[in-house]
Order: sequence, then C-alpha cells, then structure tokens
Amino acid sequence: MTPRHLIRICSFLVFAFAPPIPSLAADKPEKEAQAAAEQWLAVIDAGQFAESWQATATVFQAAVSQPQWKSSLESVRKPLGSLVSRKLKSAKYSKKLPGAPDGEYVVLQFTTSFTNKNGAVETVTPMLDQDGKWKVSGYFIK
Repeated sequence: MTPRHLIRICSFLVFAFAPPIPSLAADKPEKEAQAAAEQWLAVIDAGQFAESWQATATVFQAAVSQPQWKSSLESVRKPLGSLVSRKLKSAKYSKKLPGAPDGEYVVLQFTTSFTNKNGAVETVTPMLDQDGKWKVSGYFIK
C-alpha cells in the first residue's frame, strides 16, 4: 500500500466517523431562548399572570411563589395597558450572571410600547433549565 493510499484511507475514516458539524441554530442559543421568551411574553400579554409562573425556570419558582408573581405582575403590567409593539434590541449569551447560579442564560432586551407607555425596555432572561428547555428566570420592565 502506498503512502498516498494510506492518506486517502485515513482521510476517509476521519470524515466518516467525525461528529456532524452542528447547524448554525445549534450555535445560537440566543435564537432558541428568544423563541421561548416570546412564547412566555405572549402569556403575560394575554393577562395570564398565574399561568406565566408555571412556565418559568425551576430557579425562578423556588425564589418567587405563584401568588407573589401574580400580584407583582398585576401591579406592574396592568397599568401599562395592552401591548402595541415589541422589538428585540439585544441578546447576549452568558454562563454567569450576578446573583444567579452558574448556568446557561440569554439576556434579551426588547424595546416595547404599551397603550399607556411608549418606549419601555423589557429585559427577559431565559435559562437552560434542568429539563433541557429554555425557560424564563427573570423579567424586568423599565
């Protein structure tokens, strides 16, 4: 067997048994986290505050009870009125956030307008939860 044949066989084996190259979507946890956040925000936009708690990350549920969450959202979101528009402003992946356990997070900021407040900034922080799904672990409005 010539060295040229040996190189071809080795090259074939490397490519035949190499792990597949991940898709661009797999390289972008921001996209998956954004989709999860937008589904979750739709629940809040519909006024289903108690239900939104059920779709949050385990860490969030351990820190805030469902009645506390519902009461907080009623006092903060209801006065803003209905959603008029929401546009993604930024998305940043991180494995560490201040005051949070290490994990996989995406901090999303949306420029949002409501009927009673234009130009609000919503910060939604999904995390990769224990079940392998992106779930919201933080939510703030300015």
